[in-house]
Amino acid sequence: MALFRTRSAAVYGIDAHLIDVEVDMYPAGSSRDFVTVGMPDTAVRESRERIKSALLNSGFGYPNKSVTINLAPANLRKEGAGFDLPMAIGIVGAMGTVRRMDDYLLAGELSLDGTLRAVRGALSMAVCARRNAIPNFIVPLDNAAEAAVVEGVSVYGVRHLAEVVALVNQPEQFTPLAGRPQPLRQAESTAPDFRDVRGQTTAKRALEVAAAGGHNVLMIGPPGSGKTMLAKRLAGILPLLGFQEALETTQVHSVAGVLAPGAGLLIERPFRAPHHTISDAGMIGGGAGMARPGEVSLAHHGVLFLDEFPEFPRNVLELLRQPLEDGSVTIARANMTLSFPASFMMVAAMNPCPCGFYGDTTRECRCTPAIISRYLGKISGPLLDRIDLHVEVPAVPYKEMRADEQGVSSAEMRARIEATRLIQHQRGHTNAHLPTKLLRKLCRLDDAGERTLEMAMRRLALSARAHDRILKVARTIADLDQAEAVTAKHLAEAVQYRSLDRSYWS
Repeated sequence: MALFRTRSAAVYGIDAHLIDVEVDMYPAGSSRDFVTVGMPDTAVRESRERIKSALLNSGFGYPNKSVTINLAPANLRKEGAGFDLPMAIGIVGAMGTVRRMDDYLLAGELSLDGTLRAVRGALSMAVCARRNAIPNFIVPLDNAAEAAVVEGVSVYGVRHLAEVVALVNQPEQFTPLAGRPQPLRQAESTAPDFRDVRGQTTAKRALEVAAAGGHNVLMIGPPGSGKTMLAKRLAGILPLLGFQEALETTQVHSVAGVLAPGAGLLIERPFRAPHHTISDAGMIGGGAGMARPGEVSLAHHGVLFLDEFPEFPRNVLELLRQPLEDGSVTIARANMTLSFPASFMMVAAMNPCPCGFYGDTTRECRCTPAIISRYLGKISGPLLDRIDLHVEVPAVPYKEMRADEQGVSSAEMRARIEATRLIQHQRGHTNAHLPTKLLRKLCRLDDAGERTLEMAMRRLALSARAHDRILKVARTIADLDQAEAVTAKHLAEAVQYRSLDRSYWS
């Protein structure tokens, strides 16, 4: 009887938990059995065929014995093909080919010829190795760059099962990837430049204010007015990712399996634009088996763009309320509850009516008041309450479209926004998420400011919920001006971004 143990990790949410892979071999009876226990899913149970072929094709042979593999702890569900490598090395160890593996964490999917394929969540597994004081982490080569950003763990990227055995037996002949994270490059964003947008001065200013304070935005305008063009440039004016933000963003993308092969730390803020036919699980996370991150989590520390806003199913839109409020998503399952980070800026775009030409002076709207009301009614009041800026984006006049004059570049806008975010960082909150008590302290108004706000509330018949939103946006505008106090001028501009409350949802 031979007993051998290796170590791996299983990802739940964006965190990985240590898994002991225990391999026991004993003389076979009438048939050679290969049994995996410890709540394995179908992909883990099917690994026996991949492991057998990989061992034989790599020249290690296969024992003429029965094999039992236990994945402990047994009360956690094990999912995916990432356990192939630790199970195969466990069998090789039980055959006496490799030494003890207590100093190694392993993860990787095996091809039939012994080649290693990438797995999801390698970055989270590297964090798990550091947390459990395991000094070495062996992963497929395509996962090595992302895992190597974790300090305190020696990461080895390998291509083949035979290479793993050689590494374990003669570690001095192999060099780990640099364990210290590389500094984030201070490069220009690859997002399109705002300088390319003709006209739309008000909309560009509104997006600069939104980016400066982390506010959510709703743009309303006819087809072809440039709403999508504007939204695609928003990520390029947000402040550069800090290391911790980049680490969290990369973890989410790694767990979701959307990280490019060989990619390391993500250095640009994500921009996600799901189609309006997306399902609940696609937007918020979940799905069959172990829950996976949805679009709101893939947009973590970035931008979630929802084009054709009212065309999204009402139930999908209502699911956005929790992440917009809490910055995270909680998904309950029968055996566990998982949480995914979801702190993002939401930018929504919509037509003013189904045909798109309500209020247009040059084209006739064919929609009846009942149709328009039903169209706008797809967006609930509680969801609108979480959107700070409502911006009208009219069609661009021909002369502005053909003008040679270039506007402000994304780089110039980002410089102003970074200076504004620095002020907010010193307060401990972005303006979009200011607590009520701090909001009152930071937005004390003089007599002129009080008159301006009172007049706006009365004339525009704004709701009570719009009151705090106006103050938060006004605080951001004041920060952009490097002003200590919120004045009537700042309030007047903030009120302008709520005027559509009456035009469309009064």
